[in-house]
Amino acid sequence: MNVFSHPEFDNHEHLSFFCDPETGLKAIVAIHNTSRGPALGGCRMYPYASDEEALRDVLRLSKGMTYKSALANLDLGGGKSVIIGDPRKQKSEALLEAMGKHLESLGGQYIAAEDSGTSVPDLKIMGRHTQNVAGVAERMGFDGKPSNGDPSPATAWGTFVGLKAAVKHQLGRDDLTGLKVAIQGIGNVGFRLAKHLKEAGAQLWVYDIFADNMQRAVDELGATPASAEDILYLPVDVVAPCAMGAVLNDTSIPKLKAKIVAGAANNLLERADHDQALKDRGILYAPDFAINAGGIIDVFYERTGASPDTVREHVNGIGDTLKEIFIRSDRSGLPTGTIANELAEERFRKHVAKVESLTERLARVG
Repeated sequence: MNVFSHPEFDNHEHLSFFCDPETGLKAIVAIHNTSRGPALGGCRMYPYASDEEALRDVLRLSKGMTYKSALANLDLGGGKSVIIGDPRKQKSEALLEAMGKHLESLGGQYIAAEDSGTSVPDLKIMGRHTQNVAGVAERMGFDGKPSNGDPSPATAWGTFVGLKAAVKHQLGRDDLTGLKVAIQGIGNVGFRLAKHLKEAGAQLWVYDIFADNMQRAVDELGATPASAEDILYLPVDVVAPCAMGAVLNDTSIPKLKAKIVAGAANNLLERADHDQALKDRGILYAPDFAINAGGIIDVFYERTGASPDTVREHVNGIGDTLKEIFIRSDRSGLPTGTIANELAEERFRKHVAKVESLTERLARVG
């Protein structure tokens, strides 16, 4: 398994592999960039088909976190971790404690948060052996309700705000009544997004690998169940992938019937050029690392102790960021993903230049 020559390797600062035979833990931690601050990103547990698949995922996700934090104007770097295994069958307290010990060995370079396959209680177990976990503090949430630290509500709300911005830009409508939305993945984030959409009057179609998640959406939200094979290709207005990445590819894009793709999953594009493929088909793509930044915003402010109003205002800004991306894309003719990357790099360079200028001034004073 090559690392430095891996197509997803992008001058990552750190990559570590950790195995604990006693607990069955097999994990990879990737730190992409810490120029803006410590690398913060979710710890995902998933039954990857191969070690290569896990490596590819963690490299892509960690880079995405660098861009996500920069685009959201947060003083954070990008990192991610993956645990190879089925979270419903192989997760144990001992395994999570072993992961916590590994996080501690990294010396604070990487801070883990909740992700697919992990929860706030899981992060708290890791936290028995390290302070390098986030999204675990009980406080007043961004929505004014008590929170246990779970960033999912903020991620879902930010995705909802971003989806509305996409609908406004592509379809010219503010009212979501009757809007047809297909949601792939009805977990912590997907279900909350579905609930916001239902309350706004949208019609829902859902799919999840876990039947109980689907049934909950059917029972509580009146959603229509769909199959794994059909969920992306239904004749709807919006497709919202909220599960795993790389679902927009050579096979899926030609079959899409929706005019908008706006979901909370990371790394939706299998390859960068699929961004252009969507544009060529007249499909508006809300770049994933722009629309799903609500969670990282929430976790960032947990560490600073900001008020719920401050958090909500920042999360609501996702809509403005996407509006800027869409307008730039229209003016330049470049696809939205390319524009989002450019905007993130602009904000990244601006921040680094600001820090370097401050360092120079302090040096002169010293």
